[in-house]
Amino acid sequence: MNVFAAGMIQAELQGKRFLCRTAASFVSARIGIKPKPPIRPNDLGLKRNLAGGLIVVGSYVPKTTKQVDKLRSQCAQSLRVIEVSVEMISLKSTEERDQEISRIVELGNAYIQSGRDTLVVTSRQLITGKTPEESLEINYKVSSALVEIVRRIDSRPRYILAKGGITSSDLATKALEARRAKVMGQALAGVPLWQLGPESRHPGVPYIVFPGNVGDNSALAEVVQNWACPSRSSTKELLLNAEKSGYAVGAFNVYNLEGIEAVIAAAEAEESPAILQVHPSSLKQGGVPLVACCIAAAERANVPITVHYDHGADKHDLLGALEMGFDSVMVDGSHLTLEENILYTKNISSLAHAEGMLVEAELGRLSGTEDGLTVEEYEARFTDIAQAEQFIDETGIDALAVCIGNVHGKYPPSGPNLRLDLLKELRALTMKKGVSLVLHGASGLPHELVKECIDLGVRKFNVNTEVRNSYLQSLKKPEKDLVQVMASAKEAMKAVVAEKMRLFGSAGKA
Repeated sequence: MNVFAAGMIQAELQGKRFLCRTAASFVSARIGIKPKPPIRPNDLGLKRNLAGGLIVVGSYVPKTTKQVDKLRSQCAQSLRVIEVSVEMISLKSTEERDQEISRIVELGNAYIQSGRDTLVVTSRQLITGKTPEESLEINYKVSSALVEIVRRIDSRPRYILAKGGITSSDLATKALEARRAKVMGQALAGVPLWQLGPESRHPGVPYIVFPGNVGDNSALAEVVQNWACPSRSSTKELLLNAEKSGYAVGAFNVYNLEGIEAVIAAAEAEESPAILQVHPSSLKQGGVPLVACCIAAAERANVPITVHYDHGADKHDLLGALEMGFDSVMVDGSHLTLEENILYTKNISSLAHAEGMLVEAELGRLSGTEDGLTVEEYEARFTDIAQAEQFIDETGIDALAVCIGNVHGKYPPSGPNLRLDLLKELRALTMKKGVSLVLHGASGLPHELVKECIDLGVRKFNVNTEVRNSYLQSLKKPEKDLVQVMASAKEAMKAVVAEKMRLFGSAGKA
């Protein structure tokens, strides 16, 4: 192809002119595009989108049928399949044809809205007419039915894949009303990837043009798997992103559905990452259903949300938490001696890392009260630099919660007195070790102090008291029924959470 393109260029330089009808590989050779890997959603800078993708297959060549079979077998768990009866749309009455189209549109909208990649495929038995003219009429009816189906599916898909040359052309120009598109590259060798123009029905949606005879039997399944809905971020990814851009992520304790929804709503409104945090006392009340609600909400959110188990001071409870689906855990051995804390944290850390979970631990001890657990002032102690280095080296933790004068619950009337000099030293240590800095007791800290802590490397703040107090205050307002009580509580907590996200610098970072 390169040799042919070079010869063609020489001919053009001698005055020849050509009109080309070619495959995509010729274009790359002719204009000298260097090969690059197939494009995936992250390469386009697309935000997490929970809608399903739409795959439409009209091609009848044998290779396409084999590719569809492979797609259905490899993606059986995640793919929803709607088969279009060619007999119904080409040989039956107009009323029966319309009923078949309406059935497919209704299912397609439902599946895409629920986040399922949806395959709309014509029945694989080739139906022909008695004459070439009749066969052509059948082909026209099938093609026009697919156009009508895609035109009437009004749910915006995460991407659209059209299989077959005529199918992809008709869907782009007739169903989606595209007049222009930007060629972004290839979803696979020989499979162009466009972004639809602003005049189309779905501006900016990736449109994958998959010719009927391109690729091996697994090619279609490979593209669909590459474009599957991206998995949730991990807590480690959230903190690494915060480190790269110099902000902090808020970890908000939740106790019920209203609290979970408040954090998610604030995060989506502020376009911010966030962590849903479950304390052992709230887990005892809400149990596994509370954790399941957190995970489900995180999966459905359109911004990065993770779920964290907070203050795991009991080994039995922590071992149980490791099996509940949390993204990260805090091992709290702050009540133990240094040697006991190291042994306890190291044991849990190895188990959690085997499950791909981030591990946070505390060195030193915070005073104050949180969820009925009180540490007296005389029991509190600052984090020691030398001990911190030993602790990190021997436990292999990913994040260190430090004690620099911060407290759980309310600060004294004189206000917080944080050892910023100690925080600066701890920052130097954790930077060297590749460990994230965490500060508990963010409720009640003055804004200027919070910003100083972020400048000194704090990447995760725990927030509980202020959010919980806003919930309790909302309950004092007279409301007519329980639904209004829930809505009022959610809005009150959402306002506090959103304010913290702006303060921490995470707003707009999703």
